[in-house]
Amino acid sequence: MIYLGSDHAGYELKKAVARHLEESGEEYQDLGNVELDPADDYPDFAFAVGKAVAAAPSGVGILVCGSAQGVCMAANKVKGVRAVAATSEVQAKRTREHNDANVLCLSGWDTSTDDVKAIVDTFLATPFSSEPRHARRLGKISAFEDHG
Repeated sequence: MIYLGSDHAGYELKKAVARHLEESGEEYQDLGNVELDPADDYPDFAFAVGKAVAAAPSGVGILVCGSAQGVCMAANKVKGVRAVAATSEVQAKRTREHNDANVLCLSGWDTSTDDVKAIVDTFLATPFSSEPRHARRLGKISAFEDHG
């Protein structure tokens, strides 16, 4: 399952992502914002997507705010979430291969609807490499989450 979320600054790009996922036959759930509301707060949607991803081992999330940075910081507060801001296919691929990223954060201000399709497709299609050095590093992150 793919979980979507955005604030007002990412609302239009999130709708474009949802259309693309529908056209691609991907199953997704939109956790909000479901209508354009300039008074919304990005952490609310980032936490909702983060919790859904953390509860679904094979789930991934896609979050959009103005800069991509706000939703990324908020989502990474949820244990088990590895949210990344990616602005290119190369970044989306590497974050999946090397970091086993499970939440993709996008900029509603700086990402075009044409570019977002390739970034999303690359993120969703790229598996974690499972190379020992990458697995070791993720283990350190998980241990810190568990014990500080």
